[in-house]
Amino acid sequence: MTEVNVGIDVSKRWLDIAVRPTGERWRIANEPGAIQGLVRRLQTLTPERVVLEATGGYEWLAVTELAAAGLPVVAVNPRQVKDFGRATGRLAKTDRLDAAVLAHFAEAVRPELRPLPDAAAEALGAQVARRRQVVEML
Repeated sequence: MTEVNVGIDVSKRWLDIAVRPTGERWRIANEPGAIQGLVRRLQTLTPERVVLEATGGYEWLAVTELAAAGLPVVAVNPRQVKDFGRATGRLAKTDRLDAAVLAHFAEAVRPELRPLPDAAAEALGAQVARRRQVVEML
């Protein structure tokens, strides 16, 4: 049986999804109802990994919903994916291609799955980020 890996390119309004090795691709809105449909669809695929880029918070809803459903999700550093795309000759910059590169990255690199932070760590992280913003404004 072949291993299924999923790449999701995240933007404020959309999630572009690519599946490897099938090459299946689709787009959904980056909103709770659509993400619930994505969760159900991915559960039927039983992926080895679901990889998204950390994009300044736009990925958080998808990551938390996928993780809560027990799917193996990981948010990776965008720089790593960009370097991987460059190394594999995939330099075009479209959301569909980015999702495909993320799926290929998941398959080839197999980034380590990390548990999500608990609520207390998440709250502390938010406070630290806000403090940094206020200090910069001052």
